[in-house]
Formats: sequence, structure tokens, C-alpha cells
Amino acid sequence: MIPTIQVIYEDNHLIAVNKEAGQLVHGDETGDETLSDLVKAYIKYRYKKPGDVFLGVIHRLDRPVSGVIIFARTSKGLSRMNELFRDKAIEKRYLAVTERRPKEFEAELINYIYKDTKKNKVNIHQSERRGAKKAILKYQLKAEVESKTLLAVQLVTGRPHQIRAQLAHVGCPILNDIKYGAGKFGTRGQIYLHCSDMKFIHPVKKEPIHIEAELPYDVTWQTFE
Repeated sequence: MIPTIQVIYEDNHLIAVNKEAGQLVHGDETGDETLSDLVKAYIKYRYKKPGDVFLGVIHRLDRPVSGVIIFARTSKGLSRMNELFRDKAIEKRYLAVTERRPKEFEAELINYIYKDTKKNKVNIHQSERRGAKKAILKYQLKAEVESKTLLAVQLVTGRPHQIRAQLAHVGCPILNDIKYGAGKFGTRGQIYLHCSDMKFIHPVKKEPIHIEAELPYDVTWQTFE
């Protein structure tokens, strides 16, 4: 049986999937089934590949986050996509539903992030600190429904938990993100942060690529469509 994943882009070198909230991208101590396992099974089934399937993990999304996740199907695709991420040559956009409206309709947030690996949580600082990394994002207010606000977020840097921590730091925690100060709202294991699209120049074909992921089928998300 073919695995139930939503493939949103595929070629000889890359495959992109619309990740569901709650899915692990790569294995951890829980031992739960991963999205990379499902994508491997999909490739094996679709192309009738014998033996092991190569799949390179290029980047990750936090487990409770949904949206675009790209894997490499070849070693060439993996190394070249890693270069694009390292050189910040990939435009990443997110949608976030926050508990409160930010003071400004649009702004650039610049902070320094330090990760506490024991708690799997990051701390935000306003100025440089030893071991902390600079984190930059831009947001724009898109809509308001009752007490909830929809923000479009563009990542300039890609740090662990960056959007979650930076928005919480300005008093706008992402809906249901209890780890960063939000109240309980939706399904456990899901927060209202979605990687909506990525743009880049294909590392092998050298043509512009725009990958988009539909919003999860959820009453709160549908409110903003």
C-alpha cells in the first residue's frame, strides 16, 4: 500500500511534502515513525526500487509545525541544497496564528537565541551573548478574527524554534504553543504555525522553483482562508 503523504513537488533530485503537525521529520528518542520513513516507502513503492532508498534530510520543521519540507533524492541534490540553505538562498515563508495582535502591523525582529538542549527550548536575548546566535525575521499582519491574529512571517535566519520564541518575546505567542507561553487551545501536539511556501533556484536544473503547501484542514486555519 502506498504511504499516505501529500507530495507537493517531485523531480529526479528533490521531493517536497506537506508535513502534518505532529509528524517527526527525522528519528528521535521516541522511536516514532518519521516522515522520512514514509517518503522512502513512497519512493520505493512508486518507482518499484529494490533495496534501500536514498533520502537526504535537508532541513527540519518542529514536530508540532506543518507545511513544506524538502528532501533530497540524490547525493548531488543533498549537497547543493545544503549549500543553498547555508548561503540563505532559499526564501521561506510561514503563516502563524497568534493569541494577540502585535503592536506594529509589520516589523523586523532581531534577537539573539540561546538553545537550552536539556529543556529543548530557546531563550531570547536583546543583545549578543556568549553561545547565542543572531535571529532575524520579518512579519506582516494579514488578518484578525475575534482575538486571533494571522501573521505572514519571512525567515531571514533559520534558528531552532525561532519564530515561536521571537513572537512570544513580543507578547504574541503562537496559538496552542504552550512551551512558549500560549494557553491550551487545540489538539495536543499541534501549534498554529505553517510553512506555507519556499522559493529557490533549483540546484541542478537552475530554474526558479516555488513550492506551496495548503493549510491544514482545521477550523481555525479555515477561518483565515
